Amino acid sequence: MKIKFTFIILILILLPAKDSYCEKPGISAQSAILIDAKSKRVLASYNPYIKLPIASTTKIMTALVALGKGELTDKVEIDNRSVGIEGSSIYLEKGEIITLEDLLYGLLLRSGNDSAMAIANFLGEYQEKYVKMMNEEAKKIGAESTNFTNPHGLHQDKHYSTAYDLALITGEAMKIDKFKEIVSSKSWIANRSKNSIFYNKNKALWEYEGGDGVKTGYTTKSGRCLVTTATRDDTQLIAVVLNDNNWFNDCYKLMDYGFENFNTYVICEKEQFLKNIPIYNGKKDYISAISKDTFLYPLREEEIERIKINMSLPETIEAPVIKGEKIGDIIIYLDGQIIHKGEIISKENVEKLSIIRNFFKKIRNQ
Repeated sequence: MKIKFTFIILILILLPAKDSYCEKPGISAQSAILIDAKSKRVLASYNPYIKLPIASTTKIMTALVALGKGELTDKVEIDNRSVGIEGSSIYLEKGEIITLEDLLYGLLLRSGNDSAMAIANFLGEYQEKYVKMMNEEAKKIGAESTNFTNPHGLHQDKHYSTAYDLALITGEAMKIDKFKEIVSSKSWIANRSKNSIFYNKNKALWEYEGGDGVKTGYTTKSGRCLVTTATRDDTQLIAVVLNDNNWFNDCYKLMDYGFENFNTYVICEKEQFLKNIPIYNGKKDYISAISKDTFLYPLREEEIERIKINMSLPETIEAPVIKGEKIGDIIIYLDGQIIHKGEIISKENVEKLSIIRNFFKKIRNQ
């Protein structure tokens, strides 16, 4: 039998208090979204689930798959399939040998369509196989309204995503240190004899405080598409706008709105003490139940008191107990909606008493 306890854990403010909540900004995008990168909480949205062409923001997924499948030091020999691709280019030549790392910088900084094809042909053997990997990865991430037909984003009718899906894909990519390093770089010098300097097309790195990514995109069918990220203190925001002539300014408005109206709070810290639980037949009388992981969440000031935490724990635990063993669950709610599920674990090992020691312990407790 288990007893459930509901209570509020002390919340620690990580960021300074800010201005009171205001309405989300007006923007000109056909579709847009602002999310918190860690929690994936949607902070603002504008038709975020419409399937639209996404142009070169496609390359976020191209890079994510490449970083999982290849090695940065891999040497790629360029063949005819990756030469002379229309649109943005790093001017690859047949027979050229270039590292996967340089191709990734060319992909994300210069938006090289030829670089995208070279990566796909190298890691997938051919484009269609690589695109299949991209679609499989999208489904794993939860980007259910996304379909890729190529690795570069040049227009094809069945190549599309949504602002929401792109935000999820970007959040996953930003977990990769090398991806973060590349998209936050203003320039890169590739190890090649010519066309070796790549300058980043994403001016958010220069113009926006904390700007650290991610990718521009444009075709006549998609309009201007942009994914930007910015980090301040312990908060990273992801803004996506699709078909937006005011793309950079609208992303800045969205991120300003997020930073000005939400603070990041520690709802539960890793290894935070939660409760002592009696041990049956153990060398100790109690064991400390602690949270397994830290949970951070962005909240408006008025939302703090609406956070509720529910713990599911046994009344007693029978020895032996192993340190780190799961002994319960923790569920965190905001306005009655679940925002986090986590594990409660044991803080320490508790050995089982021998028969003799258990006998004397029972006599002593009588």
